[in-house]
Amino acid sequence: MKNDFFDLKAVFVNCTLKKSPTKSHTRNLMDVSIKIMESEGVNVEAIRLADYQVPIGVQPDMTEEGEREDDWPELYKKIIAADILVIGTPIWLGERSSVASKLIERLYAMSGYQNDKGQYVYYGKVGGCLITGNEDGVKHCAMGMLYALQHLGYSIPPQADAGWIGEVGPGPSYGDKEWNGEKRNPPVGYDSDFTNRNTTFMTYNLLHLAKILKDNDGYPSYGNSRTDWDDGTRWNFENPEYR
Repeated sequence: MKNDFFDLKAVFVNCTLKKSPTKSHTRNLMDVSIKIMESEGVNVEAIRLADYQVPIGVQPDMTEEGEREDDWPELYKKIIAADILVIGTPIWLGERSSVASKLIERLYAMSGYQNDKGQYVYYGKVGGCLITGNEDGVKHCAMGMLYALQHLGYSIPPQADAGWIGEVGPGPSYGDKEWNGEKRNPPVGYDSDFTNRNTTFMTYNLLHLAKILKDNDGYPSYGNSRTDWDDGTRWNFENPEYR
């Protein structure tokens, strides 16, 4: 059964090390998922984090910690208004980019906030990731990022990651139309059935779970409200010290 996704919003954060307008191979793969969502009527925004002044740190606004500028509070407003967050990163030395790590740390800075049910603020939102590179590490990078997102409160659907890696060592990157003077048609990676399938499945799994959560007003607050816990509610928890 086909769902109606028109009421969903998604934010894709590209964690390339390159600032615009330099070409980003990670964005090439992200565009595959973005186009699927847009064709389904989803409101999509793409952010290239390197284009903004986002200092390292784990506080909501680092200007309060001595930094002269911090664009993160405004970017966070876009992210928290979205039902879906997709993190895109290249692989460097087998790991996600330093920009991706900074994004996760700044997401963590807001994780103590609460929604109107008293739950942690990312409850009811869905996360996934897309990864590109020229060496092994897609699953390794996805493992760390998806763990971080669920720890912060994001919900992770089945098969919430996809990626493309070329041959080990220097070589063409995803979406390259030319390499060493030779034209590539189709562009590199575009004919990878494995990547195309996984990216498509990831996209629709994100949409399905986001739709389910939105239609049901997220998660019930019974048993997981920080506000209720702080007010003394313990539901069926019994402190083992008093048993």
